[in-house]
Amino acid sequence: MILHRRDILRALSAGGAAGLLGATLPYPAFAQQKKLRIAMVVKVLGITYFDVSRHGGQKAADELGDVELIYTAPTKATVEDQIQVIDSLIAQRVDALVISANDANALVPTAKKAMARGIKVLSFDSGIAPEGRIMHVNAPHDDLIGASDVQNIAKTLNYQGEVAILSATSQATNQNLWIVKMKDEWKKPEYAKMPLVSVVYGDDVLDKSYREAQGLFKAFPNLRGIISPTAVGIIGASKAVGDAGLTGKVFVTGHGLPSEVKPAMDAGIIQTFQLWNPADLGYAGVMFAGLIARGQATGAPNTTTHIGYLGDMPIESDGQTYLPKLLVFDKSNIDEFAKQF
Repeated sequence: MILHRRDILRALSAGGAAGLLGATLPYPAFAQQKKLRIAMVVKVLGITYFDVSRHGGQKAADELGDVELIYTAPTKATVEDQIQVIDSLIAQRVDALVISANDANALVPTAKKAMARGIKVLSFDSGIAPEGRIMHVNAPHDDLIGASDVQNIAKTLNYQGEVAILSATSQATNQNLWIVKMKDEWKKPEYAKMPLVSVVYGDDVLDKSYREAQGLFKAFPNLRGIISPTAVGIIGASKAVGDAGLTGKVFVTGHGLPSEVKPAMDAGIIQTFQLWNPADLGYAGVMFAGLIARGQATGAPNTTTHIGYLGDMPIESDGQTYLPKLLVFDKSNIDEFAKQF
């Protein structure tokens, strides 16, 4: 059974958040400053991954003091709907926007409009192009993530067999970067007997991800592996494998929440997968936004800012900062992490 986001949030509110998010580090110097309204705009509503990110963002807001966090998103993962949400927030004159982009380039004009009105614009998780934001708060390095995805499925398949990628939307910034890095890793000679046969897109919709996986089974009868670097896609692909009676023949890896992926691992469909802590990503995004809005940081390239329990986070020359840790899950640690997120 897949855990719903309400179950995770209930567990977090019951006390799991302390271990997941670290100790509280208040910023008392901000107490007398102007109240801030920071809006976290994610790709689409109803995704557990972003709900956990929201919880991290709220922790940052609480630590900053006198910050209202507005959490919102479109009901469909389209850039057009996301632009409408952002335009509404601009009209509300929020102080900062922290956005997970459905399209890196299409959001630039709207983001520029926000910045022209004095709103601090950052992206997190899935980036806006550099001209449309001050900085980007990223997951661990794209090189590390992409290479690890390929290494994980190779380990499961003993470096032999056809593999496909089931991504989110075709415009998703982070997904596309990871796929580029996966293909770079695939060029190494050790993967010569493990060809990449297709890349398909489930649009971060469970039913579509499920159907795309089914289509892969039909198109590639010798398929042995699916990499799905999306918390929705990895669940859809795993369910498709189980329903098709392909458990033990087709294996899945990618990115997912341990609490949601554990049933597929218990069933033998997944042997290893990876993620970072999505709460850390939301925490860093909101903390950077608050510090920049209050003039306590610039978000400029080649600067370093202390971000609460995450410590010193350097911003690289391309305007991005990266979470320091990539988590890889297998049967040795899945139970421990499934209790956390």
